[in-house]
Amino acid sequence: MSALAIAVWAFASAVAAVMAADGPPPSRGSPSIEDSDAWFKAGQQLFEQLAPPEIKAQFEFPTKEQWDRFTKGLQRALEGESLPELASYADQARATTTVLRTLPGYEDLADWLEQRVDEIEGARQTLTPAPPQPPTRPNLPRPGNYQPVPHYDLWLARVRDRPVPARAAALMPALRAAFAAEGVPPEIAWLAEAESSLNPGARSPVGAKGLFQFMPETAKALGLSTFLPDERADPEKSAHAAARYLRTLHARFGNWALVFAAYNAGEGRVTRTLASHGAKSFTAIAEALPAETRMYVPKVCALITARAGVPPERIAPPRKQGMFSK
Repeated sequence: MSALAIAVWAFASAVAAVMAADGPPPSRGSPSIEDSDAWFKAGQQLFEQLAPPEIKAQFEFPTKEQWDRFTKGLQRALEGESLPELASYADQARATTTVLRTLPGYEDLADWLEQRVDEIEGARQTLTPAPPQPPTRPNLPRPGNYQPVPHYDLWLARVRDRPVPARAAALMPALRAAFAAEGVPPEIAWLAEAESSLNPGARSPVGAKGLFQFMPETAKALGLSTFLPDERADPEKSAHAAARYLRTLHARFGNWALVFAAYNAGEGRVTRTLASHGAKSFTAIAEALPAETRMYVPKVCALITARAGVPPERIAPPRKQGMFSK
């Protein structure tokens, strides 16, 4: 199946999942394939109803067999440990974003997908490393127990010259203030760029929403309403909730790289992997975590460095509320 045909599948299934899902599947990051028949029919109908003529002329809607094969493969790549397998979906994922951005009303879904595409393209870049580059920052002394985050330099090169999202000027002062009020280093609020492209309305096919992409159950546990109004789309309230959650994760895992890994892959997955490897750091278990997480953690660290000037080894632990400046 061509990349364009696969892109149509991804667009249609994503839209169908957002419109038809009754609740979040068990996994935070990957869509369930249990309702494949329903997704296929809904996606086919949505494509016929919503896709512009020029898209229909360019894209061929996949067969059910192609749909199922790609669904299972993509889910396996996201949850598996192989960067080459994840990288193999880069062209299809980028084409999907192109399709979504042609459809009025689907900007929120496209902004969510843009960050996933970025991570898949990062995975592809790991397979053909660039030549060594001159240092981009001073070689400051590092804490004695610091372990470099795998692929951090690759991601710093990817994001350091990337334009700051247009919404940052309006959003970041309040997000930073919320993090500081919760005792979490305010620079970590840039995690919202990796999650949602700094779009408060960003939504994923599996039910996550907002700047920090909370699933409904997680949002409720953190005290956010998810129905009339959905407070996940409230920048200030969701930032306070995200900071509290990150603070809780830090109390459990003890360093920010593991915190970011748990935010992406789930606390249980990270805890089990640490235990099975007898390890205490992200660096020690990175290759046993999902490929998506192996790209997400260095990406978040690189964004914090590029946007706030704080490299990963210099991010402070949480402190008592109010001790960080805004």
